Parts: sequence; structure tokens; C-alpha cells
Amino acid sequence: MSDLTKLTIAAARDAMRKGELTSADLTEACLGAIDEAGALNAFVHKTPEIAREQAKAADARRGADAPSLNGIPLGIKDLFCTKGVPSQAASNILEGFKPEYESTVTTQLFAGGAVMLGKLNMDEFAMGSSNETSCYGDVVNPWKIDDRNLTPGGSSGGSASAVAADLCLGATGTDTGGSIRQPAAFVGITGIKPTYGRCSRWGIVAFASSLDQAGPMTKDVRDAAIMLQAMAGHDPKDSTSADIPVPDFEAALTGDIRGKTIGIPKEYRMDGMPAEIEKLWADGTAMLRDAGAKIVDISLPHTKYALPAYYVIAPAEASSNLARYDGVRFGHRAKLAHGDGITEMYEKTRAEGFGHEVQRRVMIGTYVLSAGFYDAYYNRARRVRALIKRDFDQVFEAGVDAILTPATPSSAFGLGEMAEADPIQMYLNDVFTVTVNLAGLPGIAVPTGLDAKGLPMGLQLIGRPWEEADLLNVAYSLERAAGFVAKPARWW
Repeated sequence: MSDLTKLTIAAARDAMRKGELTSADLTEACLGAIDEAGALNAFVHKTPEIAREQAKAADARRGADAPSLNGIPLGIKDLFCTKGVPSQAASNILEGFKPEYESTVTTQLFAGGAVMLGKLNMDEFAMGSSNETSCYGDVVNPWKIDDRNLTPGGSSGGSASAVAADLCLGATGTDTGGSIRQPAAFVGITGIKPTYGRCSRWGIVAFASSLDQAGPMTKDVRDAAIMLQAMAGHDPKDSTSADIPVPDFEAALTGDIRGKTIGIPKEYRMDGMPAEIEKLWADGTAMLRDAGAKIVDISLPHTKYALPAYYVIAPAEASSNLARYDGVRFGHRAKLAHGDGITEMYEKTRAEGFGHEVQRRVMIGTYVLSAGFYDAYYNRARRVRALIKRDFDQVFEAGVDAILTPATPSSAFGLGEMAEADPIQMYLNDVFTVTVNLAGLPGIAVPTGLDAKGLPMGLQLIGRPWEEADLLNVAYSLERAAGFVAKPARWW
């Protein structure tokens, strides 16, 4: 078999079960591809020794009854704690931190036989939409149309770039306001954010605890189903983890969506939306209609308040979560001048350790939680969040099975084009995705076309809570109808 790294998880699994491929060979092919792809800056901590050891163990137990991920090489976002391996959340403040424990999600992946190739770049503490806030430097999108380097999206930009460039067969991501779905759309891969509580958050560095959710980023919908199956499940160590059985997501992929009702929300037709996004959405709607689904117009009236509510709630939770990074127990500690006390140590450590975007959000969060503004901002945002969730509840109660929207307001833009100019412009990248996090719903981004410049664009499907199996099946139908097979031309 040539081009081993181009295999999907499903194809590699089937080949290994038949004895046509070993995990050792597949892992070596991926490690070689990673070494050649330094220009993408996707992998920031390589773990070849761990990978080879895990591949050897996977080959020893392979067979028809081996788990689906047995021997499959994956990349792990730097937000997941991995025992004995640097886990920095792309921040200088966690420099040198090597956890003594393994996150629940990675524990489950490794128990299923997965191979860890290394840790993936990301926006610092998952705060960003372009992967330009990382202490490791920018990640580069493998898609190229001119002499610019394009963003792979954020915060899971390293995961997106690595999967799209065939450096690994799949990767973990996290999604607080779109950080799986937006980068997936920017690089032409599939990314699913499951229902809040479907995957354990234990051992994942927290950004905004009521919004964060881990999920897989893969080459197609079937792979997303296989990987989500291994990541999901109840965890007593996480009080927000739901004690609900995990269905067989892959078995749900029939592609038959006859009789399903798909809602098209009028509020997602934004002023100034590019014609290409509008056409992509219309084409996707037609594909689902042709597959036998009933298309209905729906209203989610509080959508326009979602971004402002999100950018109050998320920074508020970040400011309390990030208070633990103080230079006392772990990570970076600033050098102190003679006579400096503990207050100076806190101030200097946090000023040196946190990047500008994290500082900005911590200050916003601290402000909206302060005594004089708590009711005016934070409590009001929480009430808006409840209204946004109610909008979705009413639509689903009326019989809608899934909702189709654009995934992003544009295709990938150039690195440096937006970050410095105006942070608000950057925040608008999350306009189609944040509602899903505020309501705790599952959402998936599926690549469905290329824009006029030749860059990938994706559509988003939003599902009912806990019905990822149904959502994946609708996505599978859309994927088959769209027939998206474009790959970036190799330049790195």
C-alpha cells in the first residue's frame, strides 16, 4: 500500500483487521510525514517513542475483534493532559508542565488501541479563531492559493491542519464557541462538537467550563463516528459528564434520511454574507431535499444576541478558571526583584505568561463579574443564553430533526490579516457556531464545496441533544451528496 497516511481511519482499520497493514508501518509513515511538514507548525511536541511502543502493542492484539481505533495514529490537541508529555495549552505560563495523569478522553483512546503521534498546536488556552495566539507561533493552513499563508482557523488549528495535510488519521479538538467546526470548515475536513456532557472534560485544560466540549476532527463522517464512539462515555470524575449510554455511531450511518425534517433558520441570513456562502447553503439544502428530507423554514429569534452573550459568559468563566495560573504551584514563575512580595509575583508571572488575547479576555471577564456590573452584564447574558436554548427547544419540539446553517462567514483568510486590526472582526468568525455551545447542542461541520479561489467551505448541521447518531447520519447523507474529495496540493 502506498500513501498510507492518506488512508481514512475506517480504511486503515479494515486493512489491519485483514492483516494487509501493520500499525508499525502506518505509524512510521505518519512520523515521516510530520517530520517533513515543519512549515505547517501543526505538531509542537512529537512523541515518536510513545507512538512506536503503542503501535507495537496494537499489532500484538490486532485481529477481527480488535477495537476500531486499534493501531490508528492520532494527534492530540495540546489542551489535553497527557502523562509525562508537555501539556501547555499553547501558553508560556504552562512552560515545562508535564502532567502526572492522563485526561479521560486520551485514556479512552489509548485503551482502544490508538497511537499518539504527538501534541498539536492551538490558540493559547483555546482563545482565538485563527491559531495566531499560540506561544509556539502560527499554524499554517495546508491549502494555498497564492503567496500568502492562510489560517487553518482556531482554536483547534493544529488539529485541522494535521488532518487535512495527512499527517495523522484523526485528531482531538475542543469546541467552546466553534473551535472544532470553524477550523474543520477552513481546511476541508469533518469536525463534530458533541452534546455538552457527552465527552468527559476531566484532564482537559479549562477555558469556559459550561461551554467546553471535546470532539474528533477527521477526514470524513464515518471516521468522526468511529472516533467519537471511543471518546464518549460517562466519567464519574467529571460532574458535568452525562450518565447516558453511548450508541454505536458508525452503525447509524445508513445515509437514509427520508422523512427527516431539516430546519433552515432565517436569522442566519446575515447582512453582507458572501454570495458563495449563500449558494453553498442553498445547494446543501437542495441536496438534503433530494435525499428525501422535508425542508422547513424556522425562526431562532434570539440568535442576534448570541455573540454578545457568548463574549460575556466565556471570558467570565475564563477569568475564574485562569486564576489558578499564579506561579505558585506549577508552570512559569517570573523572576522577582529584591523586595517583591507575593502580589508582585502574581502580577509579573501573569503578565509574562499570558499572551495579549488571553489577557484581554481575562480582563473582560473580571470586569463583567465585578460587583457593579455583575447584574448588568453576566446575569443578563445568562438570561439571554436561556432564551437561545429555548428557541432551539421549541424548534425541536415542533418536529425538526436537524438544522442546516453555514459553518463560517467566509473561507480561510490570510494569517495576520485580521488579528491585529480588530479583535471584534475576529470574534465575528464564530457567528454561526456559538449558539450551539450556548445551548449545549451537538453540531457538525461537513466540507461541501470550494469557493471561487479554490478554498474549501463547509456547512454546519445542528442536532437534538444526545442524538449525535441521527446527526451523523444526516451529515453522512450530505457528505455523499456533496462528494467533496478535494485535497490541498502539497507545497510544504
